[in-house]
Amino acid sequence: MQFKHLSQSEIIKKTALWAIPILLLFFGFLFNLWRVADQDWFATHQKDTEAHIMGRMVKSRQDGIFSSGGLNGWGTAKNTDAEWIPSTERGPQYTAYLYKLSFDKFSPYMSQPGGQGMIFSLLDRLIPLSPQIKLWSFYILTALLSAIALTTIIGWFYEAFGGWVAICVTGSAVLSQWLTVFGKNLWWSLWAFYLPMIVVMYFLKHHRETLDRQLIRFGILIFIAVSIKCFINGYEYITTTLIMMLVPFVYYAILDKWNGRQCLKWSLVAGIGSGVAIFLSLIMLCFQIGATKDGFMDGVAHVIWSFGKRTYANAEDYPPVYAASLNAGAISVVITYMNGIFFDLNNYLSVPNEFISNFLLKIRYYYLIVLFIAMSALLFWRSSADRRWQNITLICTTWFSILAPLSWFVIFKAHSYIHTHMSFLLWQMPFTLFGFAVLGSAVISWRKNKVYNKIRF
Repeated sequence: MQFKHLSQSEIIKKTALWAIPILLLFFGFLFNLWRVADQDWFATHQKDTEAHIMGRMVKSRQDGIFSSGGLNGWGTAKNTDAEWIPSTERGPQYTAYLYKLSFDKFSPYMSQPGGQGMIFSLLDRLIPLSPQIKLWSFYILTALLSAIALTTIIGWFYEAFGGWVAICVTGSAVLSQWLTVFGKNLWWSLWAFYLPMIVVMYFLKHHRETLDRQLIRFGILIFIAVSIKCFINGYEYITTTLIMMLVPFVYYAILDKWNGRQCLKWSLVAGIGSGVAIFLSLIMLCFQIGATKDGFMDGVAHVIWSFGKRTYANAEDYPPVYAASLNAGAISVVITYMNGIFFDLNNYLSVPNEFISNFLLKIRYYYLIVLFIAMSALLFWRSSADRRWQNITLICTTWFSILAPLSWFVIFKAHSYIHTHMSFLLWQMPFTLFGFAVLGSAVISWRKNKVYNKIRF
């Protein structure tokens, strides 16, 4: 955000552009202030997974940040330490952290590098406050970073399409119950998923005129952004993250009418940068696993086994608990996620009629898909001549963006089959954000055409 050469009114406008979305999202993520999610759900969602961070901080405090390979995990507190401590509502890992207990045994989670746990362990060591205060400060930091990341995307929409579109995108983020329940979770660190897309968005925006001289720099930035994502929260939703990263790439390729050679060249650079980042991250993870087991090859074996159980492996090669997910059909999984709830008006209204409550007040993702199809058609036919190509570009980019969530639902079908308590989040990466941008643009185009027709009449 640059204020040089701006008037006072412009500075106020730019400050408000950033401050208002950040505050709306931050308080939603931290307190569920806007009540878009059920309060009990908000208070307990993914606390079992977040408990791995608590376990890591206890283990780091006891044996060092890089003990057990620096991996997150669960510990068993020493009986003599735990006898007099009441268990917290969120479970023994929180109890161990908040009451400064130590572990007899630690079981690492070996499917991601655990960078978020290492960072929080470092902060835990550096901040001279009580564990209770430190835990809340970690929630504040995570919610703030998530709010800033989404606001950065909103700012891009504002500069490209104007205030009304930015308001629609902001509203879609604030009203998303899935963004709300994930926004402050220490394990998920929501902001890291959006980081590669944000880097591409602003890099291409600021270097459109000198793009041919920025190829190596672009590849390095892709490598850094994807490396940070993999370090912070591992390979969770990695296909969605990578396709999401390409969404602004598609936007500018269409808008600026890149030729085939340009598209191929920049796609290769993005692929190489992200591929090297993921490969090196996996090598590091194998060494981390090896530090807790019998060597590097144990890490390789675990990575292969974990990939198989989340995708299309033979069910006979895995424990029976994975049979249903490995045998499930990809289409049925996608349909399940299309039927998920984006926003539930029942949190604000009390309607006794079951049909109205379940089918009208619960705004499902397939409702939004139908709405975005209708708005795409309206925008295509109602665009003014001066905005037509940009609007067509937005429509094409929006429907490319749906591949980001679908990629995970289809490729990691077995994981998606099991994790219906969390993977609806993927629709917001970034399909619904772009879909509501189409909605806002369509409304603007319709109003402009209506005013123009009245004047002409």
